[in-house]
Amino acid sequence: MQSLLTLTLIIRILIVCLIMFLIVLITRTLMKYIKSKDVHQEKSSIKKSLGETLKAHRIRCHMTQEFVAEAVGVSRQAVSKWETGSSDPSTSNLLLLAELFNISAEELLKEIR
Repeated sequence: MQSLLTLTLIIRILIVCLIMFLIVLITRTLMKYIKSKDVHQEKSSIKKSLGETLKAHRIRCHMTQEFVAEAVGVSRQAVSKWETGSSDPSTSNLLLLAELFNISAEELLKEIR
């Protein structure tokens, strides 16, 4: 009977120690995450990709992918691929896109990373 009580007490102490250990680990992890706030802000301020930039200008100008495709002389799927980053427009198409969005090609390229 005495040994059963001792064993139960040891198990309870081990469980409490394990819980305390987990709390310490979680606290350390949360503190590390909180301190990395600057990194999260820096990542969010990084410039956009070419596709994101093209899409933002298309939306700003209230144009559909189909309209842009017709204006540039490509398929709507090509415009979609440019915006998703699956492919990049040729230099001549990039110049046409800048003209269509009423900005210079230099301004368009400055916005990408």
